[in-house]
Amino acid sequence: MKKAILTGNEAIARGAYEHGVKVAAAYPGTPSTEILENITKYEDIYAQWSCNEKVALEVGIGSSLAGARTLVAMKHVGVNVAADPLMTFAYTGVNGGMVLISADDPGMHSSQNEQDNRLFARFAKVPLLEPSDSQEAKDFVGAALNLSEQFDVPVMLRTTTRIAHSMSEVTLGERVEEGLKPYHKASQKYVMIPAYARVRHQLLEEKLVELKQFSQESNLNRIEWGDREIGVITSGICYQYVKEALPDASCLKLGMPYPFPEKLVREFAAGVKKLYVVEELEPFLEEEVKVLGLEAVGKEIFPLTGEINASMILERIGGKEKPAPLTLKDYSLEEIPMRPPVMCAGCPHRGVFYILKKLDLIVTGDIGCYTLGCLPPLDSMDSCICMGASIGTALGMEKADPTLKGRVVAVIGDSTFFHSGLTGTLDVVYNLGSSTLIILDNRTTAMTGHQDHPGTGRTLKKEPGEPADLEGIVKALGIDRVVLADPLNLEEVERVVSQEIGVQESSVIIFRSPCALTVKEKDAPAQVNEECVYCTNCVDLGCPAMVNDTQSEEVRVTQEQCTGCGLCIQVCDFDAIEKAGEAGE
Repeated sequence: MKKAILTGNEAIARGAYEHGVKVAAAYPGTPSTEILENITKYEDIYAQWSCNEKVALEVGIGSSLAGARTLVAMKHVGVNVAADPLMTFAYTGVNGGMVLISADDPGMHSSQNEQDNRLFARFAKVPLLEPSDSQEAKDFVGAALNLSEQFDVPVMLRTTTRIAHSMSEVTLGERVEEGLKPYHKASQKYVMIPAYARVRHQLLEEKLVELKQFSQESNLNRIEWGDREIGVITSGICYQYVKEALPDASCLKLGMPYPFPEKLVREFAAGVKKLYVVEELEPFLEEEVKVLGLEAVGKEIFPLTGEINASMILERIGGKEKPAPLTLKDYSLEEIPMRPPVMCAGCPHRGVFYILKKLDLIVTGDIGCYTLGCLPPLDSMDSCICMGASIGTALGMEKADPTLKGRVVAVIGDSTFFHSGLTGTLDVVYNLGSSTLIILDNRTTAMTGHQDHPGTGRTLKKEPGEPADLEGIVKALGIDRVVLADPLNLEEVERVVSQEIGVQESSVIIFRSPCALTVKEKDAPAQVNEECVYCTNCVDLGCPAMVNDTQSEEVRVTQEQCTGCGLCIQVCDFDAIEKAGEAGE
């Protein structure tokens, strides 16, 4: 058998291929993005980026109803967006098997919260599977699809960042082609008017009873007997941490933690002297254990936030001190300068935030790499809630305090605007708002790795299409004032923003310039000449190519990083920054 070293995301893509998935849809979001990017390697699967997670799931529902095995992927907060169709899809059930991948992010490596979507599975009343390595990530896709078709219900497969991005050995198999299941019109199953939905809800409750029995007997859950002084119930990546820290302890590994395998847990608890529950974030397993009247130690010794690791388990259950961290010779932590996250050198968003700060505006922001505009020295974003929230937040501030008119702007990226900015914009129009909306259009989904979206005119598989007309869409939503401007021209940025916040109607400014990381031909870099008086105005741009040497009171430009965007030249009042070569060098 062929073997390969795969990340969890690569393994999930492989699992979709081997287990006959025909349609896959997603919206990119760390740590789930690479699932769809790897599925594109398999020609047997139709794969697409959708505008947002709700649409992705709705596409998946359509595919399932048509009889195809289907995979839909998203990060944890994406399930919030997709929750509306998910809650009802649990009632209707499937035709072709459906697996929903929820990639959670304990520790918030790249997320605005660290919600635990095991609770979402229980909330939606859909079975939950949790792989502990890449092999299981692949195999559990097949298990989820089989379970989905056997019990006529969508299944959630929940990973976390460590599973999604870490690599382990996987045994590869061949694709097993699954034919389309015949579609039969079944209004009472798929049309959820109240009279039909009441019946389907009852059926779902009955399925959960059968699923609990399945969970108790399935080899997805297993007891590993060892030293019976300590017994640990765990799931997902925490299983690996437990095995590393307490290799001799007894362990109940739950690959299918919901519905909760009550009898299996009772059997395990009765066989050990002291019971522990090890899980990241919410006490999902611990609460189920305690509802059974069993004594267990969990969140008394483990945190409700962030990630767990083997050292923590060794210390808090094993009673041993944490191993000393590895140290390098001739290494001093103090020697390493702080490197806070910043916008890239040459980022076209930088100048916009510089001007918004200069104008002392209230900025409601959104999700994307431009959210870094909240950090010093730009420090020009007041709020960031979730995808698409900037527009509604600005409208709400304007309605609450009309005197804020002319001081509030909403800022959103192009991909995020297509994701969920459309409805907010329509709400501004409908409710007679006069907000100023700024769309930072760099023609890509930059934050997650430059994925395409409707505005790029390319599909996930790079098939050419018609790029969405952003200006036309905004006007179609009812906003007549649409201004297109160059974000790398600071004079133009200030003039346009000042003009639009002063009008008495809603308006949209589109600042369009490609992401600096997608531009292959760079302009000549900047350099500082002898006219510099060390005023540090240029440093206020927060460009990582600018070096502020406070000891020698000099500012330099790192030529290798500079893209030649010219923003620093524009903010210098002393003509002390010029393009390299202009001084005859």
